[in-house]
Order: sequence, then structure tokens, then C-alpha cells
Amino acid sequence: MTATAAVLLIGDEILSGRTKDKNLGFIADWLTAMGIDLKEARVVADDEADIVAAVNALRARWDYVFTTGGIGPTHDDITADAIAAAFGVPIDHDARAVAILTEYYAGEPGKLNEARLRMARLPAGSALIDNPVSGAPGFQVGNVFVMAGVPRIMQAMLESLAGRLERGAVMESRTVVAWIGEGDLAKGLKDVQARFPDVVMGSYPFVDGVRYGSNLVLRGRDVGRLEAAVGEVEAMVAGVKATGVVKVWD
Repeated sequence: MTATAAVLLIGDEILSGRTKDKNLGFIADWLTAMGIDLKEARVVADDEADIVAAVNALRARWDYVFTTGGIGPTHDDITADAIAAAFGVPIDHDARAVAILTEYYAGEPGKLNEARLRMARLPAGSALIDNPVSGAPGFQVGNVFVMAGVPRIMQAMLESLAGRLERGAVMESRTVVAWIGEGDLAKGLKDVQARFPDVVMGSYPFVDGVRYGSNLVLRGRDVGRLEAAVGEVEAMVAGVKATGVVKVWD
């Protein structure tokens, strides 16, 4: 069985458009390389009830849930409290996290203030996620991995998780570029898909100047089957061209 995952992006700033998310694409690429299927992504505001509802829905449905955002030192960083509420466990300063922050700020007297110590408040039973960039750790409760929203920090945290996750066969991808409108390719692609139900196929139109084209993307874990499907798609495209009926732009 292939492991599945969901991503939960947390933050008013994402929903308002002030912050342009860079985390979802990175996590998706990373999970693909790990052989884990990303099945769902959501964005929620800094609202405890909404975070709790989303976390509980996602962790019940998918093997892993990765959250980003809301674990900093300010009043609106409420993700840790929401995760504790979702799992029904208490939250308090974690001695391990306090020790990490104490060491991180050792050379800056007074820097480890009450606000920064909020980042050491973790739900009971948490496993720490290393943060080599800015010290304050992320944490894991059950199948939920809670990471920072700052892309550089999130990426470092994510890389530290590789050894904790069940990896699967990597999903390979191939693209057939056709300078034909996807409407003229739809029936043929559907027919090939029916013969290869184990290969994921998608059509993505594009425009290059005045020319129209379609990227036909095929994805699968069995390379032999994937290559066979690619061959049939290429033959299908050639057949459409040969009819002389449709507009071909190359």
C-alpha cells in the first residue's frame, strides 16, 4: 500500500493574499520523491475551531498530515494550542524545547523572553522536529507533523522527517507534447486511459504565442506500464494529426 498525505496551510496572511504560499509546491515535490501520494490540501485561518476541525478530518482520512504556519512567538500563533485541542491533550512548556531555545539564545542575554518561550509550548506527548535554522522545534503528534510557515525553516524541518515516514515506490512522470487543442485529443486520451487504469493521465492546455498545444502528462509507478502507455498516447496523437481534420500548430 502506498502511504497518503495531506497538507494544511494555516494563516490569515495566506487567505488575505498578503503572503504568497511557497510551501505546498515544495512539500508536494518532496512527498513525490518519497513515494508518498499527496491527496489533499487545505488552507485555514488562524481560528482554533477551524484548525481543530481540519486537523481531525485530515488525520482520520490520510496516513500523514503536514501543517505549516502558526507556531511562532506572537499572539496569533495558535497552531500548537489547536493541535492539543484536536488530540484532546494538555499543552505546556516542553523541557526539551526550552533547553533547545536556551542554548540557541545563550549568547544573547535577555533575548529568550516570554514571547519566544511560547515556541516551547507543545502538546503533551509530542515528538520534536529539528529546526537547524532558527532553533524553535516543530513537533509531531500522532500522524500530524507541525512545521513553521517560513519556507526556509519549513524545508529544513521537512528534510529531517525522511527517516520517520514510510516510503513507497516513486511515481514516475512522462509528458507528451502535442501541438493540438485538447478537445481534439480528449476521446483518444480517454480510450488509452481505459486500457491503462493504473497510469494516471491528464491533459493540460497551453498557448505559445498564437499556437495552441496540450501537455499530456502520464504518471505511474510501474515503469514498463508507463512507457507502454506513453507509446500508445504518442500513436494516438500521430493518428489525430494524420486525419488532416484538426488544426495542428507545429
